[in-house]
Amino acid sequence: MTEVVWVKPEGAEIANVSFGDGRMSATGMAIGGDPLPYRLEYELTTGDRWVTARLLVEAHGDGWRRSLELINRPEGEWTISARAAGKVKMPPPGGDVNELKGALDCDLGLSPLTNTMPVLREGLLEGGQQEFLMAWVSVPDLRVTPSRQTYTFVRRDVVNYSSPGFTRDIVFGTDGIVEDYPDIGSRVRP
Repeated sequence: MTEVVWVKPEGAEIANVSFGDGRMSATGMAIGGDPLPYRLEYELTTGDRWVTARLLVEAHGDGWRRSLELINRPEGEWTISARAAGKVKMPPPGGDVNELKGALDCDLGLSPLTNTMPVLREGLLEGGQQEFLMAWVSVPDLRVTPSRQTYTFVRRDVVNYSSPGFTRDIVFGTDGIVEDYPDIGSRVRP
């Protein structure tokens, strides 16, 4: 198990990550302040080849709480369960599973961790370019929407990430975990 800490422009994230036989599992916690102060906790598990199997997320702040369970069954069928309590001006959590057909992975907003799965599965630290459809989870509202993303090899430790209106070069460590994702988070090393 590897413990990873990222410092973010609006907070921090800590995750305990385990790898084995093309699979990953992680538990993590993040704090942030935009668009309002929040604390977020998550559990992530993948199946074979680092394909998302389940993401459980809980977010809460002053007077509100939300939860989301996103499951990707082996046959590629997604399910979404979401709950919200309290009054806060944010979109409702959850989304339309029909929009996620063809997606293999989740992408937890503002978390460097979920960039690991497609990069490892497609060998993008060795070369190549790949376009993906992701189940993108907005933070802290936990809204799930489809997101088209392209990952392109730049050099052995750098992959360019782009989605409509957003492009960044992401630096990865030899373990496949993000070291530096500009404007999202930088890994803290002891």
